[in-house]
Amino acid sequence: MQRFYETIFIARQDITANQVESLAKQYTNVIKEFDGEVTKTEFCGLRNLAYKIKKNRKGHYVLMNIAVKSEGIKEIERQMKINEDVLRYLTVRVETLDNAPSALMQNRGFREDVIVREEVVKETAPAPAAVEA
Repeated sequence: MQRFYETIFIARQDITANQVESLAKQYTNVIKEFDGEVTKTEFCGLRNLAYKIKKNRKGHYVLMNIAVKSEGIKEIERQMKINEDVLRYLTVRVETLDNAPSALMQNRGFREDVIVREEVVKETAPAPAAVEA
């Protein structure tokens, strides 16, 4: 019986974006070997870590929505554990897969939107009136 999972992993800051994509493709192929599917893969980019992990201050975040049997998840977690490019990983079982952008991606768009709005407000704000004494 297939179940739904969300897996996020953090790759070292030293590797390139292409290497991160190849890691995600490698894990996608493992899922396909177990008759599962990856419905969504989000590359959240290079982000700051809350604390240093193995001398890294930043990491490439990748989120994957997966529908597979539990054996497939065990296998990709085993491969993530032995891969030296993966700093951390977390897999969570969910009831349904959400194909909307994740909170990481929504937050990034929200910050850009706030910056744009602040600039518009500053440009359209009336000049302060001169105070006469």
